[in-house]
Amino acid sequence: MKISIELQLSPLKDDYEPHIIDFIKHLRASEFTVLENPLSTQIYGDYDTLMPFLTQEIKRSFSEIDIAVLQMKIVKTDRSDYEPHF
Repeated sequence: MKISIELQLSPLKDDYEPHIIDFIKHLRASEFTVLENPLSTQIYGDYDTLMPFLTQEIKRSFSEIDIAVLQMKIVKTDRSDYEPHF
């Protein structure tokens, strides 16, 4: 089953930017399609391979940050080719 996931990592500390960049770089280095915008990062792939990968990457990222919030939205379809028609 194909899924689309929107992620927003918010480390709750003054030097938050390096942690976000590191998280995104690890996502980019994966086998999955990754798209970014100024507010969030989207990752697309097969549920059974993407979810274990994300679990691992979230744990790795959280282990390097004292406190953080991660918001995640999951859509049951691959929306990586979406283009607005307006």
